[in-house]
Amino acid sequence: MEPLYQQTHKQVHEIQSHMGRLETSDKESLHLVENEIQARIDQIFSSLERLEILSSKEPPNKRQNAKLRVDQLKYDVQHLQTALRNFQHRRYAREQQERQREELLARTFTTNGTQKKILDIASMLGLSNTVMRLIEKRAFQDKYFMIGGMLLTCVIMFLVVQYLT
Repeated sequence: MEPLYQQTHKQVHEIQSHMGRLETSDKESLHLVENEIQARIDQIFSSLERLEILSSKEPPNKRQNAKLRVDQLKYDVQHLQTALRNFQHRRYAREQQERQREELLARTFTTNGTQKKILDIASMLGLSNTVMRLIEKRAFQDKYFMIGGMLLTCVIMFLVVQYLT
């Protein structure tokens, strides 16, 4: 039982060191490292099953200590399994956020469709094209008045802060 325990304990420490590689590995080799860690964890679980059987066959004075050591290993491996799942979940969420971000960046936001609908509604109401052009020109001019007003407000706020403080 002791050699199998030592071998399993060594494998647990190797997996812990491989968990650090997950953070530093590139996207292509990430799946390979994850699969390698998962295969090693599965192998350790099978070794733990054998260790449980062997610990129950130990002499009564050593049995309690052997079961305690096996349970500690089992706890460590379960902790590693949970850490791997958490890493995979975070990676999946990060990849999904990147995909959504790329979709949003690829999307073009235009007002052409809205403008066309407004023109259709205006034509249904009987507004002439000349009136519609005047409205569009006024909206264009209003934009500059708004920007000018915002800049003037900022300058006034700056002057008030500068001279009153």
